[in-house]
Amino acid sequence: MKNFDLVFTLSSLLVFVSLFNCTGTRPDDLGIRENGELKPCPPSPNCVSSFCDSSDEEHYIKALDLKKSIPDSIADLKSVLAKHENAVIIKETDNYIYAEFKSKLMGFVDDVEFYLDAKSNKLHYRSASRLGRSDLGVNRKRINQIILELGWN
Repeated sequence: MKNFDLVFTLSSLLVFVSLFNCTGTRPDDLGIRENGELKPCPPSPNCVSSFCDSSDEEHYIKALDLKKSIPDSIADLKSVLAKHENAVIIKETDNYIYAEFKSKLMGFVDDVEFYLDAKSNKLHYRSASRLGRSDLGVNRKRINQIILELGWN
């Protein structure tokens, strides 16, 4: 009977993990838009962006002044992202990085974009939960942590 209990427990665990693996579908509308901005945040409180109006305290996060050339800044950003074991770079250009961050416990995925704008000499970002409504401040904390790790301020 002990083998049955073990098989039942493992099967139950597998079902639980598959039910709560909350990856969602990768968006196909991310990137730098024709207006030179990243995708706007939805009304839900699970997104922050440096392109939001500064009066939108729920979504707005201040862009960071670039302290180096764009290629050096991209290299710094990639180095910081490489230290985050839950981050995977999905797309990269000479002035843009799109990465996915996956939570350890439930497998929630956040889509995080970085745009190095030569015109404004700013690092812009957008971090949004793929599923759900609230993120308990995770997206804002993540961007603030990355800013600290860059050490540009």
